[in-house]
Amino acid sequence: MGLQRTWLPRARCQDSRSPGPDQEREKRYAELFDQMDLDKNGLIDIRELRTGLAGRGLSRASLERIVKEGDTNQDGVLDLNEFTQYLRAHEKHLKIMFRSLDRNKDGQIDAAEIQHSLRAIGVNISLKDATRILQRMDKDGTMTIDWSEWRDYFLFNPLSNMEEVARYWKRSMVLDTGEQLSLPDDFSEEEKKSGYVWRQLMAGTLAGCVSRTGTAPLDRLKVFRQVHGSFDFKRNALSSFKYMVQEGGLQSLWRGNGINVLKIAPETAIKFSAYEQIKDVMRGNHARGNLRVHERLLAGSLAGATAQTAIYPMEVLKTRLTLRKTGQYSGIADCAKQILQKEGLTAFYKGYIPNLLSIVPYAGIDLAVYETLKFSWLNRNRGLADPGVMVLVGCGAVSSTCGQLASYPLALIRTRMQAQVSVRGAPKPSMLALLRNIVTQEGVAGLYRGISPNLLKVIPAVSVSYVVYEYTRIVLGVDIEGRTGGKGNG
Repeated sequence: MGLQRTWLPRARCQDSRSPGPDQEREKRYAELFDQMDLDKNGLIDIRELRTGLAGRGLSRASLERIVKEGDTNQDGVLDLNEFTQYLRAHEKHLKIMFRSLDRNKDGQIDAAEIQHSLRAIGVNISLKDATRILQRMDKDGTMTIDWSEWRDYFLFNPLSNMEEVARYWKRSMVLDTGEQLSLPDDFSEEEKKSGYVWRQLMAGTLAGCVSRTGTAPLDRLKVFRQVHGSFDFKRNALSSFKYMVQEGGLQSLWRGNGINVLKIAPETAIKFSAYEQIKDVMRGNHARGNLRVHERLLAGSLAGATAQTAIYPMEVLKTRLTLRKTGQYSGIADCAKQILQKEGLTAFYKGYIPNLLSIVPYAGIDLAVYETLKFSWLNRNRGLADPGVMVLVGCGAVSSTCGQLASYPLALIRTRMQAQVSVRGAPKPSMLALLRNIVTQEGVAGLYRGISPNLLKVIPAVSVSYVVYEYTRIVLGVDIEGRTGGKGNG
């Protein structure tokens, strides 16, 4: 924002004496330091750094890394000498990366060179995507990047190699919307071997546990309205909560939350493992190439289906425990035992077909809306840094909401089929019969019964998930650009 519009023109101005490049660079560093030293005490702390670099999309961990790497006397702040030494060293890294990208050595980087360099490290992007990346740095409209544009764009981003640049451009995070846990794509082999992947997934799992626990009352209200429909549950949200509290006490608002939390870890592990295996199969001999958007959609849908097949009995248990009356079950094991005895093993897969069918529209619309929103932001903010974490969180919340709207009728039918208690061997109503009954008795609006509390929980679920995810990954030593804190570039 302010910094980008004030110091860059000065960086290129030279007086009539035409000082040498080293003198010009030192002068530029001194001007930058003066602009960020808000209280004019000759020192820059993390607060001043964050204010001065606002709008560049940098995480707190990146800013902390700048201070840590530049703070040679370990006093927690940067003086002019430390600030200058850090930028001087960082410019050298940036110069090396720039020269490696500039294949024809003409002092300019074009879209084809960006595409080639990223493909060389396993990030297979189209020329169109490479052009989008170029446009973020191209400030003079020449459709090429010179050294000054490259330096100015990355000067305060503590990236030290092309792998880190690639992860920065494709940045994503683990978020839980209360329905599905999203998994970031394109982990490098180095990240997999270092254990970074599982630390990130662990942080996402813990975030999902906390966010689902925080929004459990809204989730229970949704399930009640889905199952009981408009005839058996004619209450607004407030009176519905009063009914649940009167029936089972305040703690009853969290019925079913225990198993809803327990299933996150196995579902995440299976989904990620299946996704990696499916990607390997789809890539074939091109082991290092990345998948295109439609291939990622297919791989993600198949991985989601694999994970749902493995943990689906837990989904049925979650629905039954959410709807239970006081004293009906003594716990998860007792619920499973009663279902097995009264309804047989097949009861644990009631509603499996509509659940499977809902994965494709949810995943497809979620991915399409997310990428559309992100690229729309990039096109409106050319020359600025990549979207910050709050932009990504906002895109994730909106895309997830759109995905839920598209798949909700199937989710409602799944929940009703899960909730039906049947006698062993008795005929079970089919998905189509249930769909026909809902439309006939409740109208098309009946297919969206309970969607209000479901939408209400998206923003708090994503917000809580992000906050917990941020704190957890810091404790685990992983920053959002994909590095292990304090351990170099790993």
